[in-house]
Amino acid sequence: MIWLQFVISALVLVAAAIKLTEYGDAIGYHTKLSGMFVGALLIASATSLPEILTMISSVNQDHINLTAGDLFGSSMYNMLLLGLLDMLFYKTRILRRVALKHALTASLGTMLTGMAVFFILSDVHPRIGWFGLDSLLMMAMYFAGVWLLRSNSTGGIVDDVRLDDEAADEVPSMRNALIGFGLAVGVLLIVVPWVVRSGAGIAQVTGLGDGFVGILLIAGVTSLPELVAMIAAVRFRAYDMAVGNLFGSNIFNMFALALADLIYLRGSFLEAIDPMFAIAGLLAMLLTTLGLVGNLAQAERRVWIVELDAVLLVAGYLAGIYLLYLRGVGG
Repeated sequence: MIWLQFVISALVLVAAAIKLTEYGDAIGYHTKLSGMFVGALLIASATSLPEILTMISSVNQDHINLTAGDLFGSSMYNMLLLGLLDMLFYKTRILRRVALKHALTASLGTMLTGMAVFFILSDVHPRIGWFGLDSLLMMAMYFAGVWLLRSNSTGGIVDDVRLDDEAADEVPSMRNALIGFGLAVGVLLIVVPWVVRSGAGIAQVTGLGDGFVGILLIAGVTSLPELVAMIAAVRFRAYDMAVGNLFGSNIFNMFALALADLIYLRGSFLEAIDPMFAIAGLLAMLLTTLGLVGNLAQAERRVWIVELDAVLLVAGYLAGIYLLYLRGVGG
């Protein structure tokens, strides 16, 4: 019964998140912002909203490790999607096509993840009331990163994507997009607590633990909107938006991790996380760095029909999940 509840609630979550992404894409279209900025911030924020709501629900239900597992696991999963992106569209060679355009986004994601890992392991958590200064520093760095991305989103890095008249007519109006976006958020607010509750039940039944279920199962479900947004962006040749969405979601995941401190009223949230989750954070950093190197490298690096870095991203994710299982992280 617990599995059926999880599957049904997860399907509703994914359907609502897909609509959220579609309406977020329409808002991005009407705002006329660059593909990198829309992908890294607007679409990434929309597709990461399930992680935010999962974090809020998990903290309220006292599943701290599930929250950490979902957010670190989602960052790892995004890099898996980046590898799969190149494999699915191997003729386009997307990782080469967007070279040099996402170094800032990926670097910010790596730095914020590194800050989270450092604060989890450092055992130094000065507080103002219940709110940790470590979380405040992460949030400040996030907003500074948003400013940097906005400042660097012009000057030759805008996607050369223009919808034809027929396709443009199918884009919802700004008013309808905002209404649809709000309704999708409402559905997510209702269904996310069920996903968390059933996920925690599965962790108990299987003995895998909240954290590992968060890394593998919850993160996979909440990251499906990124997959849908990625494929939709590539279909319109909006490659910057597709890659920016994945790197940008990693930034937003770490912002959500810091934001959890506002809801967790019993001390520092980062201090409450099992230090073993630093391994998951380091894996997310390594995979993001590998994605960054893949985007920056100019050498020919194909294995059969796919890029070598894409193969390494997929293999690295699978090896990382196996390592987390062997070490009993979150169990």
